[in-house]
Amino acid sequence: MERKSSLGFVSPEAFLRSVREETERMLCQVIGAVNQAPDGAWINASETQVRDVLGEFRRKVYERALQMKTEAAEGAFSPDRPSDGQTPQKQRACTAQHPEQQWPGEPDAKTL
Repeated sequence: MERKSSLGFVSPEAFLRSVREETERMLCQVIGAVNQAPDGAWINASETQVRDVLGEFRRKVYERALQMKTEAAEGAFSPDRPSDGQTPQKQRACTAQHPEQQWPGEPDAKTL
């Protein structure tokens, strides 16, 4: 069951396209490490290098997935459209706070 988040969906196809080159590079490094290992010591001579290559690949791919999700979520919001349904004229204007961190017209914290 595939669940689409309401905050910017990233298609698997787009994600695959974005990591395809990195995936191919990683696979070449894996087989390169195995091919360079001497006969009789394929595992001992390549396992650590392959583990490191796969760990770096995992980190990069996960970072890319999070980056794409963040970008998609940011694209779901329009800076020109208020998110709470108010029109720009109905929104409260932001004004400077008083030194006691009170909005104008509110009682001071000292008097409460």
